[in-house]
Amino acid sequence: MGSEALSPDQGMLDELRRRMAAVPGRGESATGHIPREQPLRRDLLPVPPPLADLLPDGGLPKGSVVAYTGAHSLLTGLLASVTGNGGHAAVVGLPRLGLLAAAEMGAELSRLAVIADPGPDPAEVAAVLLDGLDLVVLGLSGFAVAPSRCRVLAARARNRGATLVVAGGEWANPTLRLDSRVTGYRGLGPGRGRLRSVCLDVRVSAKAGQTRHGRMDLCAQVGRTEWLPRETVTRTTGVTALREAVS
Repeated sequence: MGSEALSPDQGMLDELRRRMAAVPGRGESATGHIPREQPLRRDLLPVPPPLADLLPDGGLPKGSVVAYTGAHSLLTGLLASVTGNGGHAAVVGLPRLGLLAAAEMGAELSRLAVIADPGPDPAEVAAVLLDGLDLVVLGLSGFAVAPSRCRVLAARARNRGATLVVAGGEWANPTLRLDSRVTGYRGLGPGRGRLRSVCLDVRVSAKAGQTRHGRMDLCAQVGRTEWLPRETVTRTTGVTALREAVS
């Protein structure tokens, strides 16, 4: 598949369908009828370890839809976790999401497709990608998806056993909501210094159950970036790459 960025012309839907059918272990199951009701598959996609402590099942359920708001760093961590553990993923409509940051978090870029400009209907591009990939991250650029369209795409993700993460827009009735915000930096002095770590506050809200809050550090090491928990989870009702990740 590769990490090449596809333009709208290169990314025509027929070409995407051909590529999805060729993804090993996924394409052969991508042509079935989407049932109206099918139980959510409880298989999980891997996530950065501190985030696993916050999620109800310890990972992202395959076949789910996740609504995301916040810094790009957590999205990059999801992509790195999935592709670094042998899965296939794509990013649609998020041209500023950094591949360098993903690589330093452990992403396998040969398993990651980037469609920076999906054209006038990014949701349709994401729908095709769900046929062959484990994780699709869709940037909506502030737009709202109609509830009827949300239901169709959620059914497609459920039937394909793929996970859709929707960022930067409005999505009706997701399985999970993830929110993150940057709350601090380490290593920077007054106007100088090297950025060594970024602290994120993360909130996870599920359809059922309590909202969970936690804090985690994104730490730059030599040639890599690591996720570390900052404190115990509470429950309620690469320097360049590090900079790139939190933008």
